[in-house]
Amino acid sequence: MTSVMKNLHKIFAAVFVLFLLALSSNAQTVQRAPRQERLLNGLKVLIWNEPANDRVMLRLRIHSGSAFDQQGKEGMMKILAETIFPNEQTREFFTEDLGGQLEVISSYDHIQINASSRADAFLTMIETIASAVATPAIEKETTDVVKQRLSALLDEAEESPEYIADRAAAERLFGTFPYGRPEIGTRESLGRIDFADIRFAYDRFFGADNATLTISGKVDPSLAYRAARRYFGAWKKSDKLIAPTFRQPDAPDTSLKLVEAPGAGPGEVRYAVRGVARKDKDYAAFTVLTSILDSRIKAKAPAAHREHAFARSDAYILPGILMFGLSQIETPINTGSASDAPEEKRSDGNIARIFDEKITQQEFSAAIAQIRLIRNGIDPVALWLDVDTYGLPSVKAENDAFASVTLADVQRVADRTKALPMVTVVVIREEPAREEPQETAEQTEQ
Repeated sequence: MTSVMKNLHKIFAAVFVLFLLALSSNAQTVQRAPRQERLLNGLKVLIWNEPANDRVMLRLRIHSGSAFDQQGKEGMMKILAETIFPNEQTREFFTEDLGGQLEVISSYDHIQINASSRADAFLTMIETIASAVATPAIEKETTDVVKQRLSALLDEAEESPEYIADRAAAERLFGTFPYGRPEIGTRESLGRIDFADIRFAYDRFFGADNATLTISGKVDPSLAYRAARRYFGAWKKSDKLIAPTFRQPDAPDTSLKLVEAPGAGPGEVRYAVRGVARKDKDYAAFTVLTSILDSRIKAKAPAAHREHAFARSDAYILPGILMFGLSQIETPINTGSASDAPEEKRSDGNIARIFDEKITQQEFSAAIAQIRLIRNGIDPVALWLDVDTYGLPSVKAENDAFASVTLADVQRVADRTKALPMVTVVVIREEPAREEPQETAEQTEQ
């Protein structure tokens, strides 16, 4: 029996080793370096050949986003992003004819076009994208259509107490600094933007030398590179690349800010402090700290609101934001003006104290495990694009930073963050009207 058990242990050990080797091989395949090229117009091209993938993915990222909106014309870069493919016909073409998808996303730091197609249709996909970005239809009619669409989205967003709370906290923290202004703009700012502004933004930022193109999937790298050179080679450079150098925001006003939201229902509470840039040496430690704070807030929140408690951080090219608070809370006051709210009813009270306790090894280990799961799920292509957008040393350098972060690093970042000015925002809504019980006929007679 002993001999049998020993043999079984050997078999299990061998299988386990093979399993680890398979995982390692898969990780190396996913994380492997792409073929890297640069066209004469400055466009950087990254190509991955994935024979097991029956589709081809194209990502084109412009390394400028809403942070470059002119003050008073917020929403300009968002309109530009939507103008590249302003109608649904093109998206239907990608779905029905190319067997793929098309989407355009934008943020404070970049605009990105994501497209996919069948492997046998990838040349048509590349040609379609290249034509759209090199010769966009930036006209008055197109701009007006996109503005109407964004206005409808803005109307919907401004009905959301969560959006109102997030925007109020960011504005309180940053003021007119780019990350304090709304990406989608306001009714007033959208009204000030015309197609000449969009053309100006395109000429200034939407150039081949301010972009990175990635192609991945079942594709011959040499053919993909020739296609990129043929179709994107005529794309012009930007008029003048503008570095993201903005005057740092003033110290925030830390007095409580009360905001009235339309409608009746639960309110919102937000706290916010300035975070770190994506390129910051403490980005990994700050990410782990955010996970720990999120767990602490959920643990300390009332049971009825635990699933709506959160902590999150956004890291940008320039210093980001750490925001935490509660959603779907009972309205701090019943009705009336926000200025009439009693001081003791203006917040949930103690969320800021989550910094007081020292971080334990158990908290650190749990956060590290969660962060590793999250990062393992990130598309490696996105990490390569981030290298160019945020000026990172390399994908490997960032992965190494997460692998080497320590409890001491996270505690040091927590102590530093605790000392920063913190803004507090409470969004107030009216309580839902209570229905009076209907009197019965018998009660009426009495």
